[in-house]
Amino acid sequence: MKAPKRIGILTGGGDCPGLNAVIRAIVKTAEHDYDMEVIGFLDGYEGLIQNRFIDLDVKDVSGILSQGGTILGTSNRADPFRFPVLQGDDYVYLDRSQEAVLNFESLGLDALIAIGGDGTMAASAGMMERGLPIVGLPKTIDNDLWGTDQTFGFDSALGTATDAIDRLQTTAQSHHRVMIVEVMGRYAGWIALGSGLAGGGDIIIIPEIPYDLDAVSRQVKQRNSLGKNFSIVVIGEGARAQGGEMVVKKRIANSPDTVRLGGIANQLAAQLEGLINIECRVTILGHLLRGGSPTAYDRILATRLGMEALHRVYNREFGKMVALQKGSLTCVPIKEVAGKLRKVTDEHPWVKTALSTGVCLGVDPDHPLDDAFVEAKS
Repeated sequence: MKAPKRIGILTGGGDCPGLNAVIRAIVKTAEHDYDMEVIGFLDGYEGLIQNRFIDLDVKDVSGILSQGGTILGTSNRADPFRFPVLQGDDYVYLDRSQEAVLNFESLGLDALIAIGGDGTMAASAGMMERGLPIVGLPKTIDNDLWGTDQTFGFDSALGTATDAIDRLQTTAQSHHRVMIVEVMGRYAGWIALGSGLAGGGDIIIIPEIPYDLDAVSRQVKQRNSLGKNFSIVVIGEGARAQGGEMVVKKRIANSPDTVRLGGIANQLAAQLEGLINIECRVTILGHLLRGGSPTAYDRILATRLGMEALHRVYNREFGKMVALQKGSLTCVPIKEVAGKLRKVTDEHPWVKTALSTGVCLGVDPDHPLDDAFVEAKS
């Protein structure tokens, strides 16, 4: 079969550090190894639907390796099968997947590289059924994409969160307070667990383990009894109390994922202050975790992934997402990735490390942890 000569790329979902690094790697590998042309669709699948794109060559990606964000722009609302269109005062949702297919064909493209998280992979799985030859690349700060051990963007977010916790340690000690740090991560606790461990958090609360308020207060009181008159609590935005619900900051009607989490730290602070008689202060890191330059690890991972995507395109291995497994790059079917989340489990080494070093995970130490994870699913 004829070798692919012209490809499109897009960045979908939330932005994260490393997106420009992967764009750069794709363009440079396309030119250096395969003499391919590359165009970049603007604002994710929205650009493919509306036929908005730019040509990309080596000079266009020069100097972007260290830049955060994405030069192509992105959108977390551009689902080709449920595309929001404002009619009067209300949004209606239209299937515009066929327009995307026609634009792809009219541009003479041989393949599409879709860079994103679970939403982008789900949309890509649908577009594959419409006949588009797609290779996926795993991106998200949340690290919750099924099929890969790590996504690019996660290490950078982890570093930003850890730096914030380091800074809060000193003010917590100085004022003898409980500092509660809320981090992103949606329904998975990777950022909270990783930054809590790296930043010396005393209590780490993740969505996978509903917290017991009494257990949290006892941990703070125990530290005080030992002369440790401050505590650092790291909590994921998707966490909830036992028997409670996740805290929803707002809902976005014209988005594939309508829920915007946020505020669980304020809820915990209000609950906790009455039990421990110590001032609790809240810091919500929010979108700070998405911004800034990628770490060296993320730059290298993104570059490796971009290069590998071109190899897969050249060999016509479509319908797959490039994944990092046990340090090596491999591929998993996009259809298997779509609709799944990779969450923290009780067997993960970080969980075992936290327990062995005396970190409270929001439940009593004698509470069987596997039971706690089961309770989270019920």
